[in-house]
Amino acid sequence: MISNRSYLLRAFYDWITDSQLTPYILLDAEFPHVEVPTQYVKDGKITLNISLDAVLNLKIDTKAIQFDASFGGQSMLVYAPIKAVLAIYARENGQGMVFSEEDSQQGDGTPSTPPPRVRDGKRPDLRIVK
Repeated sequence: MISNRSYLLRAFYDWITDSQLTPYILLDAEFPHVEVPTQYVKDGKITLNISLDAVLNLKIDTKAIQFDASFGGQSMLVYAPIKAVLAIYARENGQGMVFSEEDSQQGDGTPSTPPPRVRDGKRPDLRIVK
């Protein structure tokens, strides 16, 4: 299965914005292929406001989050693989979700839980009930 991180990220983004709060994300700025303004990176991480007032062209898909933003008057395309997203939360009250850093470091796509068991080739016993 593909990672559920992007789906959770979008759901929390919608929940935060629907609540009329400001969504912030925390990124691992040292994760491969992350493109952020390095002057704002602290301890290898960066926090970014991703509200509609702060960014343009926000795109969250199963592989990455990207958007255009202005930093110190300079426009920049911010790009980060989904696994680089460590948290999403509302600035005003801190509610949101923190993602496991261990999951971020596993780049091999191996699921952290075993796959569900499959029946022994038997067909399901389904019938129409009237």
